[in-house]
Order: sequence, then C-alpha cells, then structure tokens
Amino acid sequence: MSIRAIFLDKDGTLIEDVPHNTDPRRISLCNGAGAALRLLARLDYRLFVVSNQDGIAHGHFEETALVAVENRLGDLLFRERVSLDGFYFCPHHPQGRVTAYAVECLCRKPMPGMLIQAAREHDIDLQASWMLGDILHDVEAGNRAGCRTILIDSGNETEWRLSQHRVPTRVVADIYAAACIVAGAAGASR
Repeated sequence: MSIRAIFLDKDGTLIEDVPHNTDPRRISLCNGAGAALRLLARLDYRLFVVSNQDGIAHGHFEETALVAVENRLGDLLFRERVSLDGFYFCPHHPQGRVTAYAVECLCRKPMPGMLIQAAREHDIDLQASWMLGDILHDVEAGNRAGCRTILIDSGNETEWRLSQHRVPTRVVADIYAAACIVAGAAGASR
C-alpha cells in the first residue's frame, strides 16, 4: 500500500534561511514548524526533505558537511516528537566551480527528480502527497511530480515567473498555515 508524503524544502521552509549554512549551531526551525510537523505526522503523512544544495557545486562546502546538517535537523525534530523519513538533496548547479557537480540534472528543483526518487524508494503515492516550499521552484518540482503544492510566501520568492507548472495549489504565510491546509484537505477526502 502506498504512503502519503509531505515533501519539505529545507531552507526558508523548514529551517531559517541562512545561505550556505552547514554550521549545526546556526540551524533553527522556522516558527511553527514543530507544531506543523506534529499535525502532519498525526494525519499519517511521512516527512521528507528535498533541498537544492548548490553550495556544493559552487565549492562553498563539501557534500559530507550535510551529514551534520541532517543530524542537527534530526535532533531538532526529535525534540518536537517527529522524525524525517528521508533527507534528499541535489548538489548540482550547471554554473558550479566543482566540475563533478557542474552539470544539468533532473534532481535540481524545479525538476522533480528528488521527489520521484523518494517515491520510488518509499512507495509514495505522489498524487496523495504535498510539496511545501518558499519559492516557485519548489512548487514547480511538486507539480511536475504530480503532488499538490503550497507556496509559503515568506518573501523568499523574488522572480515570480509564473507558468503552467509554477502555480501552487495554495499560498500561505507560514508552515503551520500550510499544515492546516493539508489537514483540511485530508479531512475533506475522508
């Protein structure tokens, strides 16, 4: 039986956005994230981070630095009585300085590769799942994967280039409001 998932952008959605941050001491959850994730977990959604980490391609940090980030996130979520079911990241950027990562790929959002990989590895029903993010690349990745999408309009989207794949299902102010939208939709479908 397939599971339902919540795909979460990391920086600016789940944790405070500090560019290219791999210092665990500087990682903190966004306001309302703990309560939002507890609500979603009670609704039997599995939680997955899907994050572009082009700082690797640009040489700002090594791929191994994300182990400490994932561990810190795990600790913060443990305190909130929730856990992640998966942590996916894309290290690529076509204009990167590090040759091995300076490539076009299908995992870098707005492409849906990370969501599709998670779905394949965890038997996720993408149509019953949601992508939550703070920019339209997150929305596009979710829409391309077949999920419903929520844009958390916290001021991080700067381009506002709309197209067929870049229109979110809903727009909200914060992650807790997003969780309430998901909860309302889950209640309506029962």
